[in-house]
Amino acid sequence: MTESDRAPIKTLPLVFEEPKGRGKPPRHLADLTPEERKARLEELGLPGFRAKQLSTHYFSRLVDDPAQMTDLPAAQRDELVAGLLPDLMTPLRTMEADKGTTRKTLWKLFDGSLVESVLMRYPGRATMCVSSQAGCGMACPFCATGQGGLQRNMSTAEIVEQVVAGARALDRGEVPGGPGRVSNVVFMGMGEPMANYKAVIGAIHRLTDKTPDGLGMSARGITVSTVGLVPRMKQLADEGIPVTLALSLHAPDDELRNELVPINTRFSVAETVEAAWDYARKTKRRVSIEYAMMRGINDQAWRADLLADVLNSYGEWGWVHVNLIPLNPTKGGPIFQGKVFTKSEDGDMDEFVRRLEAKGIPTTVRDTRGNDIDAACGQLAALE
Repeated sequence: MTESDRAPIKTLPLVFEEPKGRGKPPRHLADLTPEERKARLEELGLPGFRAKQLSTHYFSRLVDDPAQMTDLPAAQRDELVAGLLPDLMTPLRTMEADKGTTRKTLWKLFDGSLVESVLMRYPGRATMCVSSQAGCGMACPFCATGQGGLQRNMSTAEIVEQVVAGARALDRGEVPGGPGRVSNVVFMGMGEPMANYKAVIGAIHRLTDKTPDGLGMSARGITVSTVGLVPRMKQLADEGIPVTLALSLHAPDDELRNELVPINTRFSVAETVEAAWDYARKTKRRVSIEYAMMRGINDQAWRADLLADVLNSYGEWGWVHVNLIPLNPTKGGPIFQGKVFTKSEDGDMDEFVRRLEAKGIPTTVRDTRGNDIDAACGQLAALE
């Protein structure tokens, strides 16, 4: 494909509601509170107290084979499992990189929608990157998921199931390094988490609820990413859940960000960064600014200076950290001012870091993993 064959970047309409006409996934115990799980079984004419046993199998023992649920009566086991533990997603493909410590899974949901999750094991921790929507309506032109549009929101249980699947793989020693547990979850997979707010908050509760009601994770190990849905950012600040907020900024000026992140035409850089500052102020949790480094597009030294000035205008108590991301380019993506979206040169990234740190902004360059398995979210689903 030549440059002339590619469509130019344009501001696309924003989608905040999923397309109509799609059915809902089956109700699962991860969608429900402990009280609701008990009531669900009673609605089905089954003993409500069995809900806690099913929760123990799912969240504590990480069991996915009903035959191993020997404390459930054999005569009712299938009914109980069907009532609270229906199948939610089917793995279509799992690809590995980094000697097996990075595992990307393509999942097929009940209605045929495709989503992706990635398990990344590091020394001392294991992180699950999860999807919150099938597709995405935010239309960021450099993102594979954004190019495909939004299919639908995921349910709370579909989000949680990605983490539980990773927890099973670690618990069973399927990932190099021996048995382990998921210590961190990042909502940086397919979709805009804040556009599926209710399900995402429900998933955070299930992940942090004490076992056997949930996975028993620390909220401080959970990061929620957003391109800047300001009203939802403010709402999250009032939830009282100390998760980390990650703002995908990608440009410090409205002129460029309007094109790279179309939601910026509704909420400006100033409004978005102020909402992030407000989150840090209320929660006392440092905000992460995500900045994908794109060669010749947003990696100029003067933009590093401008980014530092924008962030420093809200205080100097260390409320923010910048995470530079070498762009994982998508195949067949659009052209921006005659340039193909690709990652910045190492020297330009080094200078960007130097400029930010010179103005007191803590900065790191993300350790990229899985480039050889299309690990950027949406790439595997697009190939499928």
